[in-house]
Amino acid sequence: MTEARPPKYTLIERERRWLVDQNQRPDIGDLDYVLIEDRYITGTRIRLRRMTDSKTGQSTLKLTKKYECSDPLARPIVTAYLTEQEFEVFAKLDARSLAKKRYSIAGFSVDQFDGALDGLELVEIERSDDQILRDLHPPVWAAAEVSNDLRYQGGTLVIHGIPKD
Repeated sequence: MTEARPPKYTLIERERRWLVDQNQRPDIGDLDYVLIEDRYITGTRIRLRRMTDSKTGQSTLKLTKKYECSDPLARPIVTAYLTEQEFEVFAKLDARSLAKKRYSIAGFSVDQFDGALDGLELVEIERSDDQILRDLHPPVWAAAEVSNDLRYQGGTLVIHGIPKD
């Protein structure tokens, strides 16, 4: 899908991600997490997200668009924070859903997917400095890097499922 014009009011999200070697990953059984429920609105690059903290029960509601770009480690992104009433309006739109639990381990985020993506775990990290991000060493329990693999983006996962390599 071609954008109508270049993004104007965006931030650059700089992140890398890897598959998780679940045999090497530290135990996450007792850790707090954030439940992330995404709805990828059909025919768009727009994502509706509810993030619920397991410890406090508080939710954050967002509407986000990530733009296509030549460098997947530095993607333009725009986010609007929503009220519950606004969220409910967008939640009525046709969309594909996915859910995951996000854990924090040693400065990295571990996403453990549910439902059709059950068994998939990704570890990711964001940094504002491009060079620091590119020079960063992943944790020893990170397997193959998938930062440049479009099949591991949420919008693709929700449509095609876990990639079969």
